[in-house]
Amino acid sequence: MAKKTFDEVVLFARTGLNPRNNFKLGNGDNKYITIKNIHDGELVIDDNTDVVSDEAINLIHKRSQIKKGDILFCSIGRIGDMYIIENEPEGWDINESVFAFTLNSDIIYQKYFYYIFKNQNTIRLISKNSSGSTFKSIKMNQIKKMVFELPPLEEQKKVINILDNLSLIIKNFEKELKKLDELTKARFVEMFGDPINNDKGWKTASVESLCTEIYGGGTPSKAHPEYYKDGDIPWVSSKDMKCEVIKDSQIKINQLGVENSTARMVPVNSVIIVIRSGILKHTLPVAINAVPITINQDLKAFIPNELVLAKFLSVQFKMHEKDILSGFNSLKQREMIVPPIELQQQYDVFLSQVDKSRFV
Repeated sequence: MAKKTFDEVVLFARTGLNPRNNFKLGNGDNKYITIKNIHDGELVIDDNTDVVSDEAINLIHKRSQIKKGDILFCSIGRIGDMYIIENEPEGWDINESVFAFTLNSDIIYQKYFYYIFKNQNTIRLISKNSSGSTFKSIKMNQIKKMVFELPPLEEQKKVINILDNLSLIIKNFEKELKKLDELTKARFVEMFGDPINNDKGWKTASVESLCTEIYGGGTPSKAHPEYYKDGDIPWVSSKDMKCEVIKDSQIKINQLGVENSTARMVPVNSVIIVIRSGILKHTLPVAINAVPITINQDLKAFIPNELVLAKFLSVQFKMHEKDILSGFNSLKQREMIVPPIELQQQYDVFLSQVDKSRFV
């Protein structure tokens, strides 16, 4: 392994250009790429992508100078998400929140650089040096402080092949999970109809009347490390809401942290929802906790009463996803269908069978 500074690894680092007084969005046919267009190593250009004029694209390109082989790097939100430019860019360029890197191909492959930023140690380092509350961001001067340990190119190629194969397996698994999610929704509609229009005429009730309690969480003061020392109580944030069942969290607190904050204990089999996060632009994360947990202020816990099963309520929230995200009005007052508990139990059995398929 050879230690290399950022300037040794990256020959040319720059950004795109923001409109400000430079140009206006909405005129022209050229695509204006932001962090929204970069997802898991891919460039996604669709009808929602902003457009700019030929004059604007030329102005942006004078600064970005992007070309085939460069790496586009998200500096806000999904920090470290990247896209390797596959062809010479035509009809598009980047904004200021997207960094562009030209690598030193004598010492590093582009894909190896990409995978470095998928490593948990790198993610933690970036998180430590980022700023912002709702949307984390990192400045170019912070990235430039990084030091990389690089093996020879031949070794890098072997690592890339292994990680490419693993990534393919993960993508295929995610496709299967998506099919199972679609199956659970299809079965829901088959049994209960459209929950928003209630075309089967079930009794309805507000979310508030279906819960014994609804409450948010809190963050024990970081100024008191003793609240986190030897923590054994999961403290769940939006970062942990990437699965349907919560069993653990990235950060844990102890009883002292619970007693000295608004982070109340949440009983097992509660429905947890993210209520504040950038992810709410397109996804409503919903989960059920399999162990007692605490949550931070970006989440809300719904403790179901005897009228509704936790799984049934959680799936129904997901069935309302588009409607909720379009306005995100009070969840407490949202009307839900309430079929007989026996039917809910039948659906619960079906979900248990589907869950077994997820882990086969």
